Amino acid sequence: MKRRNFLQQGGLGAVLAAAAAPAVAQALPEVRWRLASSYPKNLDTLIGAVELVSRRVAELTANKFQIKVFGPGEIVPALQVLDAVQNATVECGQSASYFYIGKNPAFGFGTALPFGLNTRQQNAWLTLGGGTEVMNEFYRAYNVMGIPVGNTGAQMGGWYRKEIKSLADLKGLKMRIGGLGGMVLAKLGLVPQQIAGGDLFPALEKGVIDAAEWVAPYDDERLGLHKVAKYYYYPGWWEGSATLTLFVGLKAYDALPKEYQAALQAACAEANQWMTAKYDVGNPPALKRLVSGGAQLRQFPKSVMDASYKAANEVYEELSAKSPEFKKIYDSWVKFRDEQILWFRVCENGFDNFMASNSLRK
Repeated sequence: MKRRNFLQQGGLGAVLAAAAAPAVAQALPEVRWRLASSYPKNLDTLIGAVELVSRRVAELTANKFQIKVFGPGEIVPALQVLDAVQNATVECGQSASYFYIGKNPAFGFGTALPFGLNTRQQNAWLTLGGGTEVMNEFYRAYNVMGIPVGNTGAQMGGWYRKEIKSLADLKGLKMRIGGLGGMVLAKLGLVPQQIAGGDLFPALEKGVIDAAEWVAPYDDERLGLHKVAKYYYYPGWWEGSATLTLFVGLKAYDALPKEYQAALQAACAEANQWMTAKYDVGNPPALKRLVSGGAQLRQFPKSVMDASYKAANEVYEELSAKSPEFKKIYDSWVKFRDEQILWFRVCENGFDNFMASNSLRK
């Protein structure tokens, strides 16, 4: 009898527990957000990161929290995503923070600085090195917060109509380049242009610009840049890695239940890792296709690299003198970078250089 009562009670408890779970889910509100991205939908890795976020958030919240992704021009132009979030036109938006250095050069840190951090170092800085905290302190003045939502890895140096053999070849060159890299190259006589990804091919084809950098082989091939400029340079020293940011309106984020905030953070963390992996898988075969199709792969001359490095440090000194926000972040960032370089020289670079040299002997 006691055994029967125990089983009955146990069975009733299981039923009640099962009934309670949906009740908790039902107690959470339905939330619908709009997400504006700076990236066209044919670039499936860049915008794919936030499409992944949209799916994961819905799965983690029993479809209670849904985020609809919009491409450039569907709500706002590609380079106005931050403004749309700041003004609450949309609840969130995916962009590169360095698109907005015109507002304050400190926006550059959220994506990449010339001769800065590689992918692992950037993720370490943002995750455990205080980077996200210091960036969100800065973003607060714009009524937004930022969550890393993808890293492209190291980028290429772009496509050029003519060879770059010396510094003289940079003078007067009109080039699409994002972030502080444009400021650095302007010191060397180049004329930087800020152009959205979807507009690069016609601008290069029509001669509006003479050169363009975007990301790396996988995306560059999709944009067709090799069809209108044959010289493909590396490395993209202005982006040793590049983080994309999900800008979220502070009011919208604070209004989310804690469960939804956790789901959003977890989904973005997954997307951040996913993007790097997808580029690492897609770039090698894309580079082979481009070179076999006629692209001329070139390394920047050492004279150009050395002059660019010198100019970058001059830019940082100038910006630190003008912008207290830039100086505050730079002082901690550069210390982190230099410590990371010391460690990578000991082990990571040693291993990578050995493997690279031996692969050439095959």
